[in-house]
Amino acid sequence: QVQLVESGGGLVQPGGSLRLSCAASGSTFSTYVMGWYRQAPGKQRELVAGVTSGGRTNYADSVKGRFTISRDNAKNTVYLQMNSLKPEDTAVYYCNAKHIANLNNYWGQGTQVTVSS
Repeated sequence: QVQLVESGGGLVQPGGSLRLSCAASGSTFSTYVMGWYRQAPGKQRELVAGVTSGGRTNYADSVKGRFTISRDNAKNTVYLQMNSLKPEDTAVYYCNAKHIANLNNYWGQGTQVTVSS
């Protein structure tokens, strides 16, 4: 089992930047594919970006070129660098860990990101 704790959310103006962090504990970090999801009010939770232990990444079309996901396996932490933020990026952002063998899913508690002037 793995525990996930997100940090770094907040209020930012359109065009601004934020970096989210997710610290993992309780299991071998490298055995998990890590991802960031978000859920806006009245909408379904959606994948924002994912990264394998080897560093292969994938992104939602809506964030390509603006967001960058990365992981530091030595620190058991995954990051989401968000640039050129738009009001439509406003959501609760959740860290996710999916085990590469048994596909068990774990979630953090979420962190609010609000993009508004």
